[in-house]
Amino acid sequence: MSIQIGEKIPAATLTTATADGPKPVSTDEVFGGKTVALFAVPGAFTPTCSARHLPGFKDHRADLAAKGVDTIACLSVNDAFVMGAWAESQGVGNDEIVMLADGNGELTQALGLALDASGFGMGQRSQRYSMLVKDGVVTQLNVEQGGEFRVSSAEHLLAQL
Repeated sequence: MSIQIGEKIPAATLTTATADGPKPVSTDEVFGGKTVALFAVPGAFTPTCSARHLPGFKDHRADLAAKGVDTIACLSVNDAFVMGAWAESQGVGNDEIVMLADGNGELTQALGLALDASGFGMGQRSQRYSMLVKDGVVTQLNVEQGGEFRVSSAEHLLAQL
C-alpha cells in the first residue's frame, strides 16, 4: 500500500550531486519545516521525464513559489551522478530543483511507490507521481496510471494549491 495523504514521509537517506561529489541528505533535511513539491520519475533521461516532466516543474518554479512552495525536488531511482548529469543537460541548478537520487530505491519502497520495470530492462524504479509535502506530511498525492502523464505534472499540482 502506498503512502497516503496525512502520513509522514518515512525516514531515509538520499543523495544529491555536488561539486565535491555525492552528498547524503536525509528526508528530514529535505522535507522538515518546508513546503516541498516532490515529483518522481521512472528514470532520468527517459523520454517523457526529459521532454515534459522535469521541464514542466522548471517552467512553473516561480508559480509554485508564489503559491507557497519552498522547494521543488525531483526523485528517481538513479545514482547521484546520473541525476547530476541529467540536471546539467536540462539546465537545472540545484537551487531551482533539488535532484534526489534514491539509488537503491529505499525511499521509493518505503513509500509503496515502486515500479517493476524489469520487463523493459530497467529493474526496480519509481512510479511517476507528484506530491505536496508540508513539514514532512503529505498533503497532496498524484500517482499516474501506467504509461500516463497527467496528474503528476507541475500544472496539475499547481492547480491543487
